Amino acid sequence: MGLVGARPADPKKGADRGIDGRLYFHDDNTGKTKQIVLSVKSGKVTVSHLRDLRGVLDRENAQIGVLISLEEPTRAMRREAASSGFYDSPWGTRHPRLQIITIAQLLQGKTIDRPPSRADATFKKAPRAKKTPRQRSLGETEPP
Repeated sequence: MGLVGARPADPKKGADRGIDGRLYFHDDNTGKTKQIVLSVKSGKVTVSHLRDLRGVLDRENAQIGVLISLEEPTRAMRREAASSGFYDSPWGTRHPRLQIITIAQLLQGKTIDRPPSRADATFKKAPRAKKTPRQRSLGETEPP
């Protein structure tokens, strides 16, 4: 998840239901948060893994799904990904709705094909620090 800057699925919430991580973004002026769901598979991956991810997209109402794999996708997997269509961003860009990225591609610098975002909403901003009174030195008295 760190290679793509995603938030890992919360292990405390039980079974992941096909989701290993999420990315959140805003690409329009509605303020509505949109999401990219990620599924990580090691070992033998098949076209059924993509079909499962497609079902997760529909169930979660996500805009884009990404399958991250150790192995190269098969021709059938590429065809299944292409058949799922595109997410059309309000900025006028098109992004494959289902994407397959290998770990090797990520290590070479490939990124998820996603819309330009007004704000990355994946991680919450830290709260602003409050000013604290200056600590007095030893022997210093309190000001009048």
